[in-house]
Amino acid sequence: MTQAAFFVLTALVDEPRHGYGIVQVVDELSEGHVQLRIGTLYGVLDRLAADGHIELDREEVQQGRLRKYYRLTDAGGAALSAEAERMAAGARAATQRMAVHRPATAGPAPLSRSARRPGIAGGTA
Repeated sequence: MTQAAFFVLTALVDEPRHGYGIVQVVDELSEGHVQLRIGTLYGVLDRLAADGHIELDREEVQQGRLRKYYRLTDAGGAALSAEAERMAAGARAATQRMAVHRPATAGPAPLSRSARRPGIAGGTA
């Protein structure tokens, strides 16, 4: 599942939304890392609908324009849940490997005796 599809499905978890509403929620959820352009959004929506993950909820006319609202299907919720678990498992694996294979830093290396300078009270700092 693409990152865009993941965030679109996530945006539809709580309620049906129209295209611009989806774009806004995806931007918020991803903290600005996923910025959907309208052309990209509708391509993602078409693929998700073809896969049965979303469906048309309703259409409304707003200021002379037709707004299509999409909702998450049960299959879409299951796909999102599976993807979220897959991503969480990957993050756990990376975290565990980093803990084992990355040496812990104990702070800066001590200065050699020649590199030490007198402190305010005449001692070495």
